[in-house]
Amino acid sequence: GVQEKTCAAIGIICYGTDAAGLQRKRRAAEAGALEAAVQAMGEHGAHAGVQEKTCAAIGIICYGTDAAGLQRKRRAAEAGALEAAVQAMGEHGAHAGVQEKTC
Repeated sequence: GVQEKTCAAIGIICYGTDAAGLQRKRRAAEAGALEAAVQAMGEHGAHAGVQEKTCAAIGIICYGTDAAGLQRKRRAAEAGALEAAVQAMGEHGAHAGVQEKTC
């Protein structure tokens, strides 16, 4: 559906560790992508595809060990990403994609 494809697109757009990729991650976080992804996970908990793509997008956006990356991680945690990922793992234990993206 729309949520799954949107989260996949955000992840693809933000992928990369060069300066431009880090800038896209920053812009996505500032635009509320992390909070929107967590919200999508809550609203579409039964949909494994949404869970997989949102976890992937969150992981891509949060990648980095610099101060900005640590801030994105903090922002994701404050939005409830950790709890949402654990819930997705439990609800979709047989779905390899969800398990891979949440770990």
